[in-house]
Amino acid sequence: MEFFRIKKDIPFMRHALIFNAISALTFVAAVFFLFSKGLHFSIEFTGGTVMEVAYNKPADLEKIRKSIEGLGYRDTLVQSFGTAQDVMIRLPAQAGVNASQQTEKVNAALKADDPDVRLQRVEFVGPQVGDELAHDGLLALGMVVLGIVIYLAFRFEWKFAVAAVIANLHDIIIILGFFAFFQWEFSLTVLAAILAVLGYSVNESVVVFDRVREAFRDRRFGKLSPPEVLNHAITSTMSRTVITHGSTEMMVLAMFFFGGPTLHYFALALTIGILFGIYSSVFVAAALAMWLGVKREDLIKPVKVKDENGGAVV
Repeated sequence: MEFFRIKKDIPFMRHALIFNAISALTFVAAVFFLFSKGLHFSIEFTGGTVMEVAYNKPADLEKIRKSIEGLGYRDTLVQSFGTAQDVMIRLPAQAGVNASQQTEKVNAALKADDPDVRLQRVEFVGPQVGDELAHDGLLALGMVVLGIVIYLAFRFEWKFAVAAVIANLHDIIIILGFFAFFQWEFSLTVLAAILAVLGYSVNESVVVFDRVREAFRDRRFGKLSPPEVLNHAITSTMSRTVITHGSTEMMVLAMFFFGGPTLHYFALALTIGILFGIYSSVFVAAALAMWLGVKREDLIKPVKVKDENGGAVV
C-alpha cells in the first residue's frame, strides 16, 4: 500500500557528505557527554530498596509519588503491582541511610495520607545485582550486534553489513548521549527500548538494501551509477517509510503521553531511536555503502560462458 509515489528520484547521495558531517558531530557530542556526565542509572543498576504496599481501595499513584518526593527522593519508581490496590515502590540508595530507615520513613509518610496502608514486603537490591544486570545488558547488546553482522553478511554482502552496523550503533550512541546530557533515568525498560530500536533500524536498512539489490538486478536500471541506484532505492521506499514509522510513532506517543512515568523514558528512547533510525538508514547506511564501493558486481555474479570446444585446442 502506498499513500503517495515520487516519480523522480531524490538525489540523497548528492548531499551525503554534508549530512554525514552533521551526523559525525552529533555522534562525537554524544560520546563526549557519555564520558563527561555518564548515564544516570536507575535502582536496577545502582541498588536500593524495593517496597510493596497494599491499600483497601485503588491506589492513587500520583499522590503516592508526590508524598515520597516530598521526602527528598528524586528518582522513585511507583507502579501498580498485580492489582490496583497493590503498589511497588523502588527507592534509590542514599548515603548514610540503610534500608530499614528508608522503609520506616516512607511508610510513615504513606500512613499519614492513608492509615489503612499495609507494608507487604521489603527487599534490598545490592549494587552487585546492579553490576550483574549491567553486564548482562551489555552482553545482550553485543550478541544482537554480532547477529546483525552475520545476518546481513549472508543476506547481502559485507559492505552492506558494515554500513548497517555502523549506522545502527550510531543510533544507539546518540540515544545514550541524549540520556547522558539531560541526565534522564536509564533503566531496564530504556535498555529494552534500545534493543528494540536496534532491530527496528536494521529492518529499515534491510528494506533499503533489498531495493538496491533489486535495482542492480533490473536491466532497466543497468545504466545507473551506484549513487543513482541508491537514490532510486531510497526514493521508492519513502511511502513505506512514512506509513511504517508514522504508525509506530503514533503508538509510541500514546505511551509517552498516557503511559505514565513507568513508560515515559521507554517511549522517549523509542522516539529518539525512530527519528534517528530513519536518518541513519538514508544518510548513514546508504552513504557508507556507497563510499565502501558497492557496485553491481557485488550482488550479481557474472555468468560463466561455457567453452563450446570443451577445452580442446583447434
